[in-house]
Amino acid sequence: MKLLFSPLSLRGVTLSNRIVISPMCQYSAVDGVANDWHLMHLGKLSISGAAMVVVEATSVTMEGRITPQCLALCNDAQEAGLARVLQFCRAHSQTQMAIQLGHAGRKGSMRRPWDTGPALTIGAGGWRTEAPSALAYSDQGDLPHAMTEADLEHVKSAFVASTQRALRLGFNAVELHAAHGYLLHEFLSPLTNTRTDAYGGTLEKRLRYPLEVFKAIRAAWPDDRPLGIRLSAVDWAEGGLTMEDTVRNAAAFKAAGADWIDVSSGGLVAHQKIAVGPGYQVPFAERIRKETSAITMAVGLITDPHQAEEILTRGQADLIAIARAALRNPHWAWHAADALGGSVPIVPQYLRAK
Repeated sequence: MKLLFSPLSLRGVTLSNRIVISPMCQYSAVDGVANDWHLMHLGKLSISGAAMVVVEATSVTMEGRITPQCLALCNDAQEAGLARVLQFCRAHSQTQMAIQLGHAGRKGSMRRPWDTGPALTIGAGGWRTEAPSALAYSDQGDLPHAMTEADLEHVKSAFVASTQRALRLGFNAVELHAAHGYLLHEFLSPLTNTRTDAYGGTLEKRLRYPLEVFKAIRAAWPDDRPLGIRLSAVDWAEGGLTMEDTVRNAAAFKAAGADWIDVSSGGLVAHQKIAVGPGYQVPFAERIRKETSAITMAVGLITDPHQAEEILTRGQADLIAIARAALRNPHWAWHAADALGGSVPIVPQYLRAK
C-alpha cells in the first residue's frame, strides 16, 4: 500500500489516509456566523476523499478576526451556524472534521483580499487590534494595543471557551493557529515581540504565552481527541525566527501534548522575502520531524500525488496538507488514488464517476 493511503491514528481518532484539507479563509461569514457558502465549501471538501478537513481560521473573539467577514466561535449564533454545516458533513461523509482556532492579533481589522485599500481603522468599520507590542503590520493602519496581563488572561480564556464550543459541536480535532503573523506567532518572533516582562525577551519567554494557551486548550479538550498546532518555521526576514528556534518551540509543544505540528512559514512582516517553489516548506517539516520525533504535516505547493507520496516515503512528513490544489480540484484525492493505485472513500452518489 502506498503511504499516502495508509491510516494514521492520533489518540482516539484514526485518519483513513494521509491527505488533509488545509484551513482556508473564505471571508464570507456575517458577524462571524457560517452560512450557505460554508455549507457548500466544507460540504464539498468533506466528500473529497481526504481523511480530515480543517475548518478555516476561526477567531476566539470578535476582535481576533482577520476581517469583518471571518468566522468566529465565541457566541451561540456562531456555534449554531457551524452546527448546521457539520450536520451536513456528518450525514454524507466519514471524513474527520477539525477546526483551526486562532486570533489575528495585529493583523486583524483587515479588508478582504479582493477589497482594495488599507486596513480598516476604528472609524471605518474596524476595531482596535491587540498584539504583544504596539508595532503595526503596516504604516496604513492603527497601532495595535500592547496587551496587558489582564488582556492575556482574557484571550486565553476565550481560547478555552471556543474549545469547549468546538467540543459541543463534536469536532474530531482542533488545531491551534500560531503561524502566519497572527497573535501567537507575534509572541514567538523577536520581530514583533519587544516586551520586557515575563512574556518577551528570550526564546523561552516569547514561547511562554503561546504555550500557556496551548496547555489551557489541551486541558479543556478530551484526552482521546487530537490537538495540533500550526507554526511558521521561519519568518523569511532578518532577525526573525530561525529553524533552530522553531525546533525548540515544536519540541515544547510536543511535550505539552501536541499530536501534530503543521509546518508552514512566513506571514509575519510585509518585507519578508520567500523563496517559493514546489514543496518549499517540506524541509522545515522534515527537520522538525527528525529532531523532535513529532508527527508533522507538510503544506505549501504540494500539488502532485507522486510528490506527496515521495515526501512520505522519504520520511519528511507524516501528513500531507493541500489547499489551493483542492480548490482547483475538489476530488484531488480521487485522482491521487488513480495515479498511485490506491483508494479513498467515495460517496455512493458519485460512484458512477469512477
